[in-house]
Amino acid sequence: MTADIINDSSERKFEVESKLLKEINNLKILKDHVDRSSQLTKGMVSILSSFEHRLARLEETILPVYNETGNLQRCQQNIEKTLSALDHVIAYYSVAQEVESIVRGGPSVSGLDEFLAAILKLQNALNYFEKNNPQSVELENVSSLFSAGGDALNREFKELLLKHSRPIPPITLLDLVASDEELVTDDSSVSSYTQFPESVGGQLTAMADWLIAQSRDEFMNVYARIRATVMLKSLQLLKEQQRTGSGGSVQGMASSPVTRTKFQHKHETPGRRASKRLQQAFEKKANKMLLKASQTFEQSTGLTLGGRRAATLHLENREDIVDEQEMENYLVCVMALQRLMQSERNLMAGIIPLAHQHQVFQIIIQESMDSIVQDGENIATRAKRCISRHDFGAVLVVFPILKHLLNMKPEFERTVEGCDYNVRSQFTSILNTLHATGAKALEDFIESVRSDSNSGLPKDGTVHELTSNVLVFTEQLLDYSDMISRVLIQDPAYSSALNMLPSANKIDKNKAVDKNKALLGIYIKKVVSQLNCALVSKSEAYTEPGVKALFRLNNSNYVLKTLQRSALLEYVRLSEPDCEESYHQMIQTHKKAYEQSWSRVLSYITLNDDLSLAGGKLRDKDRSVIKEKFAGFNKEMEEIARVQRGYSIPDVELRESLKRDNKEYILPKYNAFYDKYSNLPFTKNPEKYVRYTPEQVAALIDRFFDVAA
Repeated sequence: MTADIINDSSERKFEVESKLLKEINNLKILKDHVDRSSQLTKGMVSILSSFEHRLARLEETILPVYNETGNLQRCQQNIEKTLSALDHVIAYYSVAQEVESIVRGGPSVSGLDEFLAAILKLQNALNYFEKNNPQSVELENVSSLFSAGGDALNREFKELLLKHSRPIPPITLLDLVASDEELVTDDSSVSSYTQFPESVGGQLTAMADWLIAQSRDEFMNVYARIRATVMLKSLQLLKEQQRTGSGGSVQGMASSPVTRTKFQHKHETPGRRASKRLQQAFEKKANKMLLKASQTFEQSTGLTLGGRRAATLHLENREDIVDEQEMENYLVCVMALQRLMQSERNLMAGIIPLAHQHQVFQIIIQESMDSIVQDGENIATRAKRCISRHDFGAVLVVFPILKHLLNMKPEFERTVEGCDYNVRSQFTSILNTLHATGAKALEDFIESVRSDSNSGLPKDGTVHELTSNVLVFTEQLLDYSDMISRVLIQDPAYSSALNMLPSANKIDKNKAVDKNKALLGIYIKKVVSQLNCALVSKSEAYTEPGVKALFRLNNSNYVLKTLQRSALLEYVRLSEPDCEESYHQMIQTHKKAYEQSWSRVLSYITLNDDLSLAGGKLRDKDRSVIKEKFAGFNKEMEEIARVQRGYSIPDVELRESLKRDNKEYILPKYNAFYDKYSNLPFTKNPEKYVRYTPEQVAALIDRFFDVAA
C-alpha cells in the first residue's frame, strides 16, 4: 500500500513539472511577440511622424495657390454675371425694334400666342425703364408700342367677336325652346347650341384676361354691344319667320282658322322637327277651342258658325285685332328670349370677369327685353281697344299669355338675378298690365251684356245672338279657370262672395282647384244673371205675346241645355245650387205665357149652353152664333198657323214638346166644340164653315215652327 502511494505521488509530480515546463515555454514565446510588436510600433510612429512633417510642408506650399485660384474663380463669376446683366439691359433697348413688326401686324398676322409673347417683352421693358431710367427716350418708344399693342388686341377681340357672333336662326332658336311637343323649363337645351367654337372661346378668354390685367376694360362694352345686337337680331329674325311662315298673323288666321300652320316651309328637314312639334302643340289648343265653340253653337241651335264667320273675319282685318296665332307667336318669343338670356349667361363665363358679369348681362338683354315688353304692352293695348268695342274674344289670348308668363316668372327671376330693379321689374310690369287687362275684360263683358243694344231682336223668336255669343265665350273661360281665379280674387267683391258661399257646397277654400272653380262659378252666375235680365228687357220690344214668350223660352232652354252639356253647370252650382231647378221653373213659366197666344182661338170654341133645337131646327140667332164661332176659329187658326210657322224653335226636343203641349191644350177643347156643333143644321153649306177636323187641326199644329217655311 505504501508503495502505491509513493507511485501516485511520483506520477503527480511528473505531471506538474511537465505543465510548468510547458507554461515557461509559452511565456518565452509571448515575450518574443511583445518585443516584435514594440519594434513594429516604433517603426510605425516613425513613419507617421515623417508623413506628418511632409504634409505640413506640402500645405505650406499648396495653400497660397488654392486661395489665389478661388479668387480668380470669383472674379470670373462676377464678370460673367456682369456680362449677363449687361446683355439683359441691352436687350431692353432693342425690344421695341425686335417686336415692332409683330405688334403693328396684330394677332391676326403673327398669331395670338406670339403676339402675347411680344407684348410681354414690351411690358418687361416698360417696367425696367420706369424703374431704372424714367427719363430714357426708349421708355417713350416702348410705352407707345405697348399702348399700340393693347389697341391691336382690343381690335382683334372685337373683330373675332364680330366674326363669330351671328344671330341664331329661327329654326335653331325654336329647337332650343321646344322639346317633344312640350316646353322645357331647365337649361338642358341651352347647352345644346354653342355659339363660339372652343378655340375661339379660348382666344377671347386669353385676350380678355390680358386686357383686364392691364385695366383696359373697354372690351366689355364692345362685347355687350355686339352680343346685344346679336340677341335682338335673333328675336327679330324669329318674328319675321313667324310673319312670313304663316302669311301674317292676321291673314293667316282669317284664311283658315282651323287648319292654319304657324310655320310653313316648302322643304321639311330634320332640323325643323322640333319647331314643327312646337307648332303642333300650340295649334292643338287653338283648334280645340274653335271646334268646341262650333259644336256648342251647332248642337244647341241647329245652325253653324258660318253666318258669323264673316263678321269675325271682318274684325280680324282690323289693325288692332289680337288673334290666337299672335298670342302663340308672342309666347314663343318670350320663351326664346329666356333661352337667349340663359345662353348669354353661359357664353360670357370666362370672357367677362365675374364682378362685371351682371352689368354686362344687363346691357346685353336690355334692348331685347324692351322689345318683348313693348310687344306685350301692345297686345294689352290692342286687347283693351277690342274690349272697348265689346269684342271680348281678345281676352281669350290674354289669359294664356298671362298663364305662361306666370309659369316662367321664377325661371326669369333666376336668370336676371343680380341685375338692377328696372330690369327685374319689367317682367312683372307685363304681368300687371295683362292682369289689369284681363280684369277689365271680365267686368266689361258683364257690363256689355247688361247694356247690349247693338243687336236687334230676331223676328222668329229664336235664340238671340247675344245668348249664343255669351255662352260660347263663357264656356271657353273654363280652359283658363286657374288664371281667371287669380284675376278675380284680387277683386274684394269676389273674395267676399267666395267666403259667403253656402257650406253645403263642400268647397275647400284652401284647395286651389275648388277655389278656382268657385270663383269662376261666381263670375258665370253674374254673367248668366245679367244675360237673363238683358233678354227679358229686350223681349219687351215684341208686340205679340206669343213670340215674346217663345223668345224667352228659346233662350232659357238654350242656356239650360248649354249649362247641362258643358261643365258650366258644375261651376254655377257652386255659387247657386238651385240653378238647374230655377231654369226648369223659368221654362214652365214661359210655356204658360206662350199659351196666352191661343186666347183668341179659344174664345171662338167655347161651348154655349144657351143653344137649343126647336123641332129639330135652330133659331136664326143660334145659327148665326155657330157660324160666327166656326168662321172666327177658322180665321184665327189659320192666322196663328201662318204666324207661328214663321217662329223658330231650334231645339228639336223643345219644338216637339211644345207642339205636343199645343195639341193637348187645344184639341180637347176643339174636339168638344166640333162634336157638338159640326153636325148641327146651322147652315146649308157646312163645308164653308167646318173646314178643319180635329185631325186636320193637329196636322196644322205639326207645321208650327216649320224651319223650311
